[in-house]
Amino acid sequence: MDDNDTDNRDDRLRLLFTCCHPALSPESQVALALRTICGLTTVDIARVFLVPEATIGQRISRAKAKIAKAHIPYRVPEEHELPDRLRPVLATVYAVFTAGHHAPVGELDARLDLADEAIRLARVLVELMPDEAECVGLLALTLATNARRRARTDAEGEIVLLADQDRSLWDGEAITEAAALVDSVLRRGRPGAYQMQAAIACLHGSAPTYAETDWEQIAELFGMLEVRWPTPVVRVNRAVAVAEVAGPAAGLALLADLVGTPTERWHLYWSARADFQRRLGQTEAAADSYRQALECPCNDSDRRFMQRRLAELEDA
Repeated sequence: MDDNDTDNRDDRLRLLFTCCHPALSPESQVALALRTICGLTTVDIARVFLVPEATIGQRISRAKAKIAKAHIPYRVPEEHELPDRLRPVLATVYAVFTAGHHAPVGELDARLDLADEAIRLARVLVELMPDEAECVGLLALTLATNARRRARTDAEGEIVLLADQDRSLWDGEAITEAAALVDSVLRRGRPGAYQMQAAIACLHGSAPTYAETDWEQIAELFGMLEVRWPTPVVRVNRAVAVAEVAGPAAGLALLADLVGTPTERWHLYWSARADFQRRLGQTEAAADSYRQALECPCNDSDRRFMQRRLAELEDA
């Protein structure tokens, strides 16, 4: 890799810090950075954050208007200003990775370039701020998650669930690197949200088989993560882990608080409900949940997978 590539990555990261000016709301900082620096569309950003497209458009417009009205200088912040802007920068890089690992539109792996770019940015972040444990946690999280990408689809491009993936296709070197990074920061005794997620991803990556996955520890980590980061995405993932430990009824119970909330716009919420209901023998309810999921925005790969599951239930 030549010096120009390194310089370009460093420049992009510093521009992210520039967009994340403290005068803007955190949501506006991230939306503006994703749109103007990272090149994500408004649709991409809306689906990553599970909000209406119009909401993202308004956040970006308000951010630009505030920059113009307040004459906020568009300059790279000084080194001492970086820590105060780190949180939205981390959120931006993680959102870029999410959009690359699980594309909001098109095929599941349509934007793998974004996942690669996010990993590169995370590495530069660690180089820039090596004492920030959450930077290390984010890098470990992206590495461990990305390590499984070759096994996520079959030869026809259809989704392969974690339980059915060929683990020989996983990137063992990336998982080993991620695990070492997690170990190095957890010893500091200040586990943050990205470190916890990285630990979960490494537990998946180190399990020889799906059956041998340490689901109890994963469920416990998701419980700790939800205290720090109480989002619907965390709740749904926690429910999936708890269902592996205590059964699908326990997983379904954890989703009860999300009924009637904006989370119902997220297809993976409905898909999780449907799976729990299917495992409980609630065929009609499971089919209805898949129909609800198919009403939500999602990429083509997810849509075909849910259509197959729904067809199986209808045949049954």
